[in-house]
Amino acid sequence: MVDSATAALGEKQRYEFNKLQKRLRRQVGEAIADYRMIEAGDKVMVCLSGGKDSYTLLDILLSLQASAPVRFEIVAVNLDQKQPGFPERVLPEYLESRGVPFDIIEQDTYSIVKRVVPEGKTTCGLCSRLRRGVLYRYAAENGITKIALGHHRDDILETFFLNLFYGGALKAMPPKLLSDDRRHVVIRPLAYCKERDIAAYAEVRDFPLIPCNLCGSQENLQRQAMKAMLAEWEKRHPGRVETIFTALGNVAPSQLADRALFDFAGLERLRGTAGGPAGESGVAGLEVLSL
Repeated sequence: MVDSATAALGEKQRYEFNKLQKRLRRQVGEAIADYRMIEAGDKVMVCLSGGKDSYTLLDILLSLQASAPVRFEIVAVNLDQKQPGFPERVLPEYLESRGVPFDIIEQDTYSIVKRVVPEGKTTCGLCSRLRRGVLYRYAAENGITKIALGHHRDDILETFFLNLFYGGALKAMPPKLLSDDRRHVVIRPLAYCKERDIAAYAEVRDFPLIPCNLCGSQENLQRQAMKAMLAEWEKRHPGRVETIFTALGNVAPSQLADRALFDFAGLERLRGTAGGPAGESGVAGLEVLSL
């Protein structure tokens, strides 16, 4: 991909950027394949906030679309939440220059958040719920089959530890999700991508970034603490963060304590029987340990 931004790079810089781009394309392609995120005939809504993550998601998906073995549509959608000082023309001008079909949804969720959330409290939760509701409604009204969000590997890990430390639950952000009302499929094609790679890619591509002044300016958020913790771990123990992410896809319910996922009460029925793959025991979800 050569444009005015990458054309200005020196030979070594262009070589490094090409490696970075290939890595992101490969990781996004693997995530899409592993979770069957996009299929023939899909109409994919890329939720574009104006941040580095959603710009990179759109850019990589457009690149993959051009060479994909299946045909699918892409439409970029931005929710203008009427934040004071929001640069309304930045996204439309960028998307028009790229020839990408797009819609700008105007919905004043900013005033709702400011009215409901006490001064000094975190606005992210309510803002996210309101935004999700607006985007789901748009998807239902416009034949969208997949809703693509820009969350990456680091977002998923931070969410995992937030739920672990503050929610008492082992859960994160899944790469693919069915909405509570079972009407919408949400996908996260950047699930395998590192934030630092995305940041480096966005810098070279020179996307017209729009900061989030509603929640991004808030300090001491719990998520920032998780980000700092993971960065320190990676600095002191290289590879630890990648190992933790791998663990999210290598779950052994029999080694935990959730009775809804594993039938601990039915173990006695298997005493003395030959071990086998989970599900062959006649006890739903049961894994047999060979001790």
